[in-house]
Amino acid sequence: MTTSEKESHPRIKSYILRQGRATVGQQNAIDNVWDDYCLDPSKIYDYAQIFGRDAPLIMEIGFGNGSSLAEMARNNPDLNYLGIEVHRPGVARLLMLLEEQGIKNVRIYHHDAIQILETKILDHFLAGVHLFFPDPWQKRRHHKRRIVRPSFVQILNKKLKKGGYFHAATDWEHYAKDMVSTLSSPNSNNGLVNTSVDGVYCPRPEYRPLTKFENRGLRLGHGVWDLIFKKI
Repeated sequence: MTTSEKESHPRIKSYILRQGRATVGQQNAIDNVWDDYCLDPSKIYDYAQIFGRDAPLIMEIGFGNGSSLAEMARNNPDLNYLGIEVHRPGVARLLMLLEEQGIKNVRIYHHDAIQILETKILDHFLAGVHLFFPDPWQKRRHHKRRIVRPSFVQILNKKLKKGGYFHAATDWEHYAKDMVSTLSSPNSNNGLVNTSVDGVYCPRPEYRPLTKFENRGLRLGHGVWDLIFKKI
């Protein structure tokens, strides 16, 4: 995209920054271990060097309070994880979990995920991208803010390696249907295929932990929809 095209089509953010006060523990983590786990979004990194090994790299966009990411990283020590979150308290809580549990295979960007994908990740590099329970932007006039849109799918096609996958989960059925439609559209997608046996949704893989919020919703009869598309 040219500069003039970018100016005529300004990026629409899929998030709104929330103000939150860090707890004492979170502030201690920010003060003491930030540089051990958090990467500078202005720099270009050799991720194999950062992690001290060459292993498949999984990116999680919007990891929230970090509990699921920490659990996945702890359960899959053979994988490297790159977490991206714009909300500082969530980053701080993940820092606490990583330090308390001795988890070494996670690095963090406190930054906009699209910018990191576009400028800091080599093409055909990521083994997987996770997007769990993104803001559904329920009102129709806000649907344009949903992160899964044609431009995002085009980025996924570029950044995922052959055989890599995109896994999204949501508890909003309308958003799930919208994501399936967008990811399957030939206008935005020329390299991702739905891995579902029925061409729609997948059962939750064992590697995706159930969150407290999700468990509560399931007890109340709320649905959760998982989508997994693979780069061919």
